[in-house]
Amino acid sequence: MFKSIFEYREKQKPLKYIEEPVLEYIIKFLNPFQSKTRILDTSTIFNIETINEPIENFINLRKLNYITNLNSLFYTVNEKLYMDGYFVGCVELYQQRKERIYQRFPSPVAFPVYLVDFILNRMFPKLYLTQNIRIKKLRTSNRALSKTEIFGRLYASGFDVVDFDNINNLTYFVAKKRDKAKLVEEYKYGILYKMKRIGKKGKIITVYKIRTMNPYSEYLQNYVYDNYNLKEGGKFKNDFRITAWGKFLRKYWIDEFPMIFNFLKGDLKLVGVRPISKQYFDLYDDDLKKLRFNHKPGLIPPYYADLPKSINEIIESEKKYLIAYEKNKYKTDIVYLFKALKNIFFKKARSS
Repeated sequence: MFKSIFEYREKQKPLKYIEEPVLEYIIKFLNPFQSKTRILDTSTIFNIETINEPIENFINLRKLNYITNLNSLFYTVNEKLYMDGYFVGCVELYQQRKERIYQRFPSPVAFPVYLVDFILNRMFPKLYLTQNIRIKKLRTSNRALSKTEIFGRLYASGFDVVDFDNINNLTYFVAKKRDKAKLVEEYKYGILYKMKRIGKKGKIITVYKIRTMNPYSEYLQNYVYDNYNLKEGGKFKNDFRITAWGKFLRKYWIDEFPMIFNFLKGDLKLVGVRPISKQYFDLYDDDLKKLRFNHKPGLIPPYYADLPKSINEIIESEKKYLIAYEKNKYKTDIVYLFKALKNIFFKKARSS
């Protein structure tokens, strides 16, 4: 089958530049030979804007690392596609970038080369003092990108990621148009992260934490929930959104220090159910939702007192705490506070 396809490919100018493993991968999801498919190798949004009619599939062979405004590109691609149309692209991720450098240079040279690349193409675009003053040559260079950032931008722009694969040390992805085009603002990097959480009476509150996830991670909540199981404690297994330093900060609660501001502001109390997102809140049954509705979340959740291992045990732990709290507020909080501190200091209970 593929032999005839590749023979046909050689006669088609846009297709002849696609390597065979890449073409094999694309064919699993769409027909690159039909008239409603457009294939480009471009980092310029203008070339996509010149497509005059709606298309069913769009393939861009240029690495996303070379494109300066990814959100605008994803928005433009979305606009040109029919609903349920496919967008295929490729990107070199952090790990692939490091592997490429270490394969190209001997070990004594590879580390300083990687370090310079890390500073110029990963740190500088994110730091407030350097992201706006980088010279043009560096601004259009082969910048470093994470899986979280690419997938998050796609989901924010109205796509669902159907599949991805590592081919020739690049990550190729297939995204399906789920919704009409959305132009997302460029991410504002910074040490603090603002999270929208459900507070008392269903009020949406802004909770502050030190950033432990890669940019655009908030748009992937549903994707992670659909593709990754929950582990003990109600967290996601192998959550790729968390950075290496983020795991360390979470382990020792350093990332939660800014939540003291929420406590002083009055959004949180000392002991109480943890502030959670709407996606996580939707996992709870109606009884717990009603109980939570009447109470503030807290800095120290009943989780550290009961140490539940599954989502069902977390639900029962929070129910038990809230029912006891409604009967005797002060006694319940004191009992749970001392239980939590005992588990934290003597049983080494940790966040993750």
